[in-house]
Parts: sequence; structure tokens; C-alpha cells
Amino acid sequence: MSGTVLVTGGAGYIGAHACKALARAGYQPVAYDNLSRGHREFVRWGPLVEGDIADRALAAEALARHRPVAVMHFAAYIAAGESVSDPALYFRNNVIGSLTLFEALLHAGGPPLVFSSSAAVYGFPDTMPIVETAMQHPVNPYGETKRMVERALHWLDQAHGLRHVALRYFNAAGADPEREIGEAHEPESHLIPLVLDAIAGRRSGVDIYGTDYSTPDGTAIRDYIHVQDLAEAHVRALDYLLAGGASAALNLGTGVGHSVREVINVAARVTGRNVPYREAPRRAGDPPILVADSSRAQSVLRWRPALPALETMVASAWHWQERLAGP
Repeated sequence: MSGTVLVTGGAGYIGAHACKALARAGYQPVAYDNLSRGHREFVRWGPLVEGDIADRALAAEALARHRPVAVMHFAAYIAAGESVSDPALYFRNNVIGSLTLFEALLHAGGPPLVFSSSAAVYGFPDTMPIVETAMQHPVNPYGETKRMVERALHWLDQAHGLRHVALRYFNAAGADPEREIGEAHEPESHLIPLVLDAIAGRRSGVDIYGTDYSTPDGTAIRDYIHVQDLAEAHVRALDYLLAGGASAALNLGTGVGHSVREVINVAARVTGRNVPYREAPRRAGDPPILVADSSRAQSVLRWRPALPALETMVASAWHWQERLAGP
């Protein structure tokens, strides 16, 4: 395929990996990012439109200038803890900003959209692994904003034919195997980079929140998926929509859960170093287990994780951090 794709949040962790995957697949990515949490140096595969999704005039101008065949929408705040302490920030940016973008899209003719959603829409699921029809009871404002945007897209499709795929991914991990881009949040809240920071001495240790869960080793279990596999799934979703596919919401994960202690042990093996850690009480709102059933994505998008091993994810993240540290 070919054509221009507007990528909101294209200077961020997953958005930048998606831009690289788009370029590899023959598309021209145009990153649209206000750089408040993205990185200018991550925009390497196409032009950058520096601006906010809440700026309706700028979004309309970008759409008119670049005439994208589709849009990938990553621009959002993503820290669950921050969303609890400042919910207004999250609803203003993630929901109102998205609606402003969608109105601009409809005015531009309604090109199809791939939306970066999250397993946070489910909250505490009743069954495991999680299927797309599971009840949605978000336990923090971040998850609630993703759910609200999905619902808005549903009704915009019903009213105006705005076709979309919402990709509910689980725990994004790892870095570009070629070490061109990687995970660099500030502040960092994801487990694997926190563990690697502790190994490298950039922090005193990593906290294990909760050691009394009903899991084999007492710590919480999550489904980690390599960021390159996520990026490839977004390209597959784009191809699906451009071929006329109907709107859908799909889980993205490996279907295998790994505990916090397992992540720490794998990181120690991969790096050959000890991991300083502290045991701490559970955090409110943390489910004990979250594992995806991604069979629908595999069927609809003809997609399957190519890098499912936790060791591969940790190693790629470590190599990226080594590159940042320099010689």
C-alpha cells in the first residue's frame, strides 16, 4: 500500500515505532505531536506537524495539506496514577482533544482511523484471558478516557460512517531492535524500564507493589507485548480499514502472563546484573492478573506476535538504554 498517514502522538514511544513500521510498509507517516511528552528526535521517517490535537484549526490545516488516507491516533496521557491525581487533565486531553480531532476528520471527509486504546478499559475482569466482549469497568480515569473515546467512535461511525479500529493493548514493552527509538517516558512508570534503570544505577531500586496476590509467586501478572509487534498490528489494522473493513475493537497481547518477580529475574539473566528491589503494599486499583485473548486480532488482521518472548523484550529495552548511555 501507499499514501500518507497522519500519526497523532507520532513522537511518542509507540507512535514513533508505528511511524517506522508505516515507512517500512510503503506509507508516508506525518507525525502530529505537541512534544509535551514526545521526542523531536523520534521523528525520523517523515515530517513533523508540531501542535495539539485540541487545536481544531491546526488539525484541519494538517489534514488539508497532507490529505492522509487514514489517521493513527496515539496522542494521549497514559499514566494511570497521574490520572487519579489529576483527572481533569486526562479528560481534557484524552477525551475533549480526541473529539476535536474527530470533528476535524469528519470535516475533511472522514478518513478511517486506528485508535490506540488500552486493556485499562476492562478494569477488574471476571474471567481470564480477557476477550473483547468482557464487561468494561475502568478503575481509573485513564481507563475511563479510553472507554469514552471508544464509545464516541462507535456513535460517530453510526452517525457519520467514521470507520475505525480500536486496539486494546496490554503492556507495551521493549524497543526497536535496530536501537533507533525506544521507551523514554518522563517520569517513567512502566515496570521493565524501571527495572533496567535500577540495574544501571539510575535509581536506587524498583518497588514490587503487592506480594500477597493469589498468583504463583504472590506478585501481579501482566501480558507484555513487544512494541514492534504493536506497531505491526497498527499497520495491519490500517490495511484492513483501507480494504473496506468494518469498525472493530481488538485486544493485542501474547496471551502469556508474567509476574513482577519473573520480570525482575529475566532482567537479571539478560543483563547479568543484580536487581535492587523493595517490597511494598499493593496499589489501589491494580488487578492481580491481566492477560489478553488476542485470537480475534489474529483472525481479523492476520496478525500474530513475532517477538513474544519476555527475554527478547527485556534485551531490546536494555540495548536501547545502553545506546542512550553511550560508550
